[in-house]
Amino acid sequence: MTAPSLADKLRERGLRLTPQRQLILEAVYELGHATPEQVHHAVRERAAGVNITTVYRTLELLEELGLVSHTHLSHGSPTYHRAGEDQHVHLVCRRCGSIGEADPSVLLPVTRQLQAERGFRVDVGHVSLFGVCGDCKELS
Repeated sequence: MTAPSLADKLRERGLRLTPQRQLILEAVYELGHATPEQVHHAVRERAAGVNITTVYRTLELLEELGLVSHTHLSHGSPTYHRAGEDQHVHLVCRRCGSIGEADPSVLLPVTRQLQAERGFRVDVGHVSLFGVCGDCKELS
């Protein structure tokens, strides 16, 4: 997202574009999938004065604005990524910690069955599957 469009979304809410907000959004977009701590580390490389509280508050604001979304990929902090991406299933390797993506169609049989039997609609963008990636499996 460009600075003018971020600025427009902020202005609509009576807020202003700050360098910290811009840096945090850019960090999420550059990192792909990142925890607030990872975003903080990336931002501090450019602006040492940004604290972790600012990162958390800004990520919440950016999510309210529809610019980022989060999912829980472990018991720790949420992981943020660009909003508006095609929905995807997160594939988390328990050995190396890598995060891959799979097309949500891999879950169609399960999502259809839950819809038919329980009327439950799965939010595929928040689905995370844990296991061992192909690279780590080969190391076993």
